Amino acid sequence: MAEVTASPTVAVVLKGYPRLSETFIAQEILALQQRGLRQIIISLRRPTDTKRHPMHAEITAPVVYLPEYLYQEPARVLRAWWRVRRSPAYRPVRRQWLRDLWRDRTPNRGRRFGQALVLAAELPDGVAHLHAHFLHTPASVTRYAATLRGLPWSVSAHAKDIWTSPEWEKREKLADCAWAVTCTAFGARHLQSLAPEPGRVELLYHGLDLSRFPQPAATYSRRDGSNPNEPVRILSVGRAVEKKGYDDLLQALALLPDSLAWRFTHIGGGKLAAALKAQAKTLGIDDRITWHGAQAQEAVVAAYREADLFVLASKVAADGDRDGLPNVLMEAQSQGLACLASDAAGIPELIENGRTGMLTPASDPQALSRAIAELIAAPDRRETLGIGGTSRLHGGFSFETGIDRLSARFSLKQAPIQTLAAE
Repeated sequence: MAEVTASPTVAVVLKGYPRLSETFIAQEILALQQRGLRQIIISLRRPTDTKRHPMHAEITAPVVYLPEYLYQEPARVLRAWWRVRRSPAYRPVRRQWLRDLWRDRTPNRGRRFGQALVLAAELPDGVAHLHAHFLHTPASVTRYAATLRGLPWSVSAHAKDIWTSPEWEKREKLADCAWAVTCTAFGARHLQSLAPEPGRVELLYHGLDLSRFPQPAATYSRRDGSNPNEPVRILSVGRAVEKKGYDDLLQALALLPDSLAWRFTHIGGGKLAAALKAQAKTLGIDDRITWHGAQAQEAVVAAYREADLFVLASKVAADGDRDGLPNVLMEAQSQGLACLASDAAGIPELIENGRTGMLTPASDPQALSRAIAELIAAPDRRETLGIGGTSRLHGGFSFETGIDRLSARFSLKQAPIQTLAAE
C-alpha cells in the first residue's frame, strides 16, 4: 500500500474511484485537501468510466485498490489474514462479521470481510481515522478494518445506501461510528431515528463549488415550441437506472402535443440505456432524442448552457432505492436553467414548487407531460424559474458552509478554500 507521511491522515473509503457520477465526493475530497487534510483514497473497485472530471486530476491523495473479488488476489488476502489474525480485535470482529453474514447470507458479505482484512493489514501507521462514503458496503469494510486497527471511523450516508440497507445494520453502524453526516433532511430524520442519539447524525448538504462553474448566461432563450426549426431543448443528466424515472420521462415526452417543437438530450451511462432507447423507438420519439452517454464535467456544463429546460423524473425503485438530492439539479440551477423535477426524496428541499423550479408527483407521466408542455410554451416562465433557482442555490446550499463543518469534524482550521486563479 502507498506510503504516507507521519502526519495524521484520513483514509477515505469509496466503493469505486474515480466515478463520473460522484462529483459531489470528488469536490469534497479536493476541498478538504485544499484545507490541509492528508488523505489516502481506498477504493473497493477499479474504475469503469473511461473519462474523468478535471477535479480528479487535482486530487493528489494516493489511491489504493483493494481486491474487488477475493479470488483475484488470494495471496494478498491470505497475507492480510496471517498478519491480523493475532490481533486482540480479530476474534470480536470475526464474530461481528459472522453475525452480519447470518442475517444477510450473500457473497458480498464475504468480500467485505476479506477486503477489511487487507485494508487493516496494509493501512499505513500514519492513518488516524477512517471515513466511508456510503453506509452500506464501504461502511462495512471501514467498520471491520477500523476496529481491527483500534481507530475511529465515520461515514457519509447518501441515498441508495440509506434506503436499501436493513434497519438492523443501520442501527448497529450508527451506534458504532464516531459520527455520521448525510446530505438531505429527509435522510437525516430517518437516520437520526435509528441512531443512539440524534446528534450522532448531522445534516450536511453537499452544496456546489460555484468557483468551478461559469456565471449564467445574461440572456434567456425565447424558444416556445412553435417553430420546428427552433425546437425547445430539454436536457436531463443522470444514470440510466430505475430510480431516475427515465421510463416515465419518455412516456411524458410521447404524450406532448404534436404541435410542440422539442428535442431531448440525455447525458449519463447506466444499465438501462439500451432498454430506454428501445422504449423511445417504440413510442415513436427516438428521432427527437440524443443519447450522449457518460460525459466529463466540461461537456455537461456546455449542455446546461445550451438547454432551455432541465427535467429529472426521480422515483422510488422497486428495491427501495431512491435519490437523495441530485447534484445535477444544483448544477443546472448554477447556469440559470429552469428545473422541472418530481417531488421524490430530498428534491423539495431544493426546489420550491413555482418559485425555484417546478415539481410534479413521482411516477406520474401525465402530470409530468402537462408541466413540460407548459414550460415549453412559456419562455418567460422558464426565465423566472431559472433566476429563482439560481438565487435559491446561492442562498441555501453553500458548499463552503458544508466544508467548514466537515473541516471541524476532522479538526482542521477554518481556512478559506483555495480557488484557481482565472486564466
